[in-house]
Amino acid sequence: MSDKSDYYEVLGVPRDADEKAIKSAYRKLAMKNHPDRNPGDSDAEKRFKQAAEAYEVLSDKEKRARYDRFGHQAFQGAPGGGGGAGGFSNIEDIFAAFGDIFGGGGGGGGGFGDIFGGGGRGGRQRQARGRDLRVALELTLEEIDAGVERHIDLKRNEACKTCDGSGGKDGAKPITCGTCGGRGQVMRRQGFFTMSSPCPNCHGSGETQENPCGDCSGKGLKPKKSSIQIDIPAGVEDGMRLRISGEGDAGPGGSPRGDLYVDIHEKDHKIFQRSGPDVITEVPFSFGQLTLGTTVEIPTLRGRVEMAIPKGTPSGKVFRLRGQGLPSVQGSARGDQLVRAFVEIPSKLTDRQEELLREFENIEEEKTDEKSFFDRIVDYFK
Repeated sequence: MSDKSDYYEVLGVPRDADEKAIKSAYRKLAMKNHPDRNPGDSDAEKRFKQAAEAYEVLSDKEKRARYDRFGHQAFQGAPGGGGGAGGFSNIEDIFAAFGDIFGGGGGGGGGFGDIFGGGGRGGRQRQARGRDLRVALELTLEEIDAGVERHIDLKRNEACKTCDGSGGKDGAKPITCGTCGGRGQVMRRQGFFTMSSPCPNCHGSGETQENPCGDCSGKGLKPKKSSIQIDIPAGVEDGMRLRISGEGDAGPGGSPRGDLYVDIHEKDHKIFQRSGPDVITEVPFSFGQLTLGTTVEIPTLRGRVEMAIPKGTPSGKVFRLRGQGLPSVQGSARGDQLVRAFVEIPSKLTDRQEELLREFENIEEEKTDEKSFFDRIVDYFK
């Protein structure tokens, strides 16, 4: 960056900006000044490079600390003459370094790639890749507590055995696509913008088969049922998505596989409710148990444990069983189990039970030294 503009000014952020703000500012500038949006505009290309150089430094904690202390002098003599850790000699270097910001792989899909066709600068993609796949997996709390191995059956694309994935019959070699000229992308104008999209003839590969394989129709891929073992770590949560690298569709022409994404869904439990790493359960007690105190066995996800109920425990009291909750997926300490005690009112009474309860109520009414809860409410409104 020849004019050595202040990196914070280049991105338009304050010096105390957090990582999220810096990343967002860079993305906006890069999209605004992208060469595909500004064909032949050398000033836009310069701003594009400046923003990338500024982001390279400010997105790295160590480099940012050095820059905040020494300014551009902190990087003098760096290879390549750039203001950061080497600078960028061309636009493709920027896509290679920061393509993940715009959807991964230098613009290979989503985000930035959706706007510019996924080929970095509207040219042929660096390397095709198999599609990502997604499956849903239901787990019980017991499985989440312990971690589990699951076998998932799915249909995914595999390399055609007849043509060994080449798409050509009897070893026929592919030829340059006549529609896109081998770029893998076709350009179209929309208002002030020039947009690129994958070539409809070669589907972005830049090549086609004159003599296609009859078994896969020249695609080089065929769908096949597969069974995959997945190790689910303990402590996963409902809505969490796991990425299993390299278990998606096979890529065309022997290129890398896509990934498999597993969406976790937690089954409702008959006894427990979950609150982060903690589990909650409600346990019924008789009036006598809560009044006189007792020791009971409480069900947990890993068996039963004894819990003491002190005398005079009110209904609704919550007890905490340390370490009887769920583990954290990050491997930290287990959560707790929260036990809410409540009085279970019997729907039927024997004559003797009813007699004793009436006797108890008569004794309560005869007390003169202690007001009842109802009496205290009445006094409050007097």
